[in-house]
Parts: sequence; structure tokens; C-alpha cells
Amino acid sequence: MKKKLTHFDARGQAHMVDIGAKDETRRIAVASGRIVMQRATAAMIAAGNAEKGDVLGVARTAAIQGAKRTADLIPLAHPLGLTRIAVDFNVSRTAVECSVTAETRGRTGVEMEALTAVATGLLTIYDMCKAVDRGMRITDVSVLEKKGGKSGHWVRKRG
Repeated sequence: MKKKLTHFDARGQAHMVDIGAKDETRRIAVASGRIVMQRATAAMIAAGNAEKGDVLGVARTAAIQGAKRTADLIPLAHPLGLTRIAVDFNVSRTAVECSVTAETRGRTGVEMEALTAVATGLLTIYDMCKAVDRGMRITDVSVLEKKGGKSGHWVRKRG
């Protein structure tokens, strides 16, 4: 069965998908990503002594704001009434991983909000630490899981 791209109409023109007939359900998406850096940069973030302040606190706030502004950034994304955004960071010796859970009760999924939150949080870490480590790399931003709607529950396969 060939799937079609839903953001294009019969003439191939981009359009916003009509979600009016969809049922409102609880929808959840989990996304994650990481920013790879020098050991000294990760240690500085973990210790909370960056010159610009609390890197993870600011990045958490930025991730939440990113989720809330997704429809302003992604042209065909629907504005959503988010019911929850949870942002977690895990600092290792050479990276910070960001994980976001986005939730809503609505007619369309929250994958874009979770992805935008992750990217915004990681970009904020880069912005706050670039003075000491310009070589940081943002990697592996992806959806890990989604629940709700007609397509049901999906989990990314490992490997």
C-alpha cells in the first residue's frame, strides 16, 4: 500500500491538512536529540557554572517556548492547545541529551511540537556555550514514540 503525502493536494500544491472530521483524542509524542561537545563544556554545564548562567534551566524554558511556537515556525503545522510539555536533560561526559514529551487533547498529533522543543533546547545550549566550544554538534533529533489518533501507538525500533 503506497502512502500519500498529506500536505499536498491533488494538484501537488502545499496545503494545510483538514483535520475537522478527525476525533479528538489524547495525543502524546516523545522526541529526543543530543548535542556533542568537549568534556570541559559538558562538565561546565553539569556544574552549573557557565558564564551566561544556568544553561539547562534556560534551555528547558526555550524548549517549552519552542513547543508552544511550533505553528509559527513550521508553515503547515496546526496551532495546538498543548496540555503538557516535559523536558529532561541528561549530561554525559561529552554530550547533553534532551528528551521532550508533548501532550494535547485534539485532532492532530504533537510530533512537530516535541521535535521543535528538542531542537530549540539544543540550539539554546549551543548559543549559551559557543564562546567556549564552537565545535559542538547537534545530532540524532528524532521522534521516539507517538500515541493517539487513528494511527494508534508507534515506537521507534532500536538499531
